[in-house]
Amino acid sequence: MRFVNPIPFVKDIARSKAFYESRLGLQVVKDFGSFVLFETGFAIHEGAALERTVWGRASSEQPKYGRRNLLLYFEHDDVDAAFERIAPHVELIHAVERQAWGQRVFRFYDPDGHAVEIGEPLGGGSS
Repeated sequence: MRFVNPIPFVKDIARSKAFYESRLGLQVVKDFGSFVLFETGFAIHEGAALERTVWGRASSEQPKYGRRNLLLYFEHDDVDAAFERIAPHVELIHAVERQAWGQRVFRFYDPDGHAVEIGEPLGGGSS
């Protein structure tokens, strides 16, 4: 057995696909309509469709995704350039800052409220 990836539920698959393509620069490998797989292995799934698949029906309530209990982590060789490109288009949690373990990261919310972290590669990156 091997772990493959988490799949965040999203409310609007087209909006989230566009966000991850245009803001983070991820390339789509497969687009199945309600499920999108990016070349990094990251994937998103339209929430109502996945609810029907997993539980046999979509929630009768409007579920709120991104409940501050999951952090989507990405790495970029130039964290400052990524910040400059992404920050004007997102709700920031915080700008680039050095963490206790020495890594520089910034965090923001995606369109569904999932927390996203962009960090320099662990064990390297700029100082």
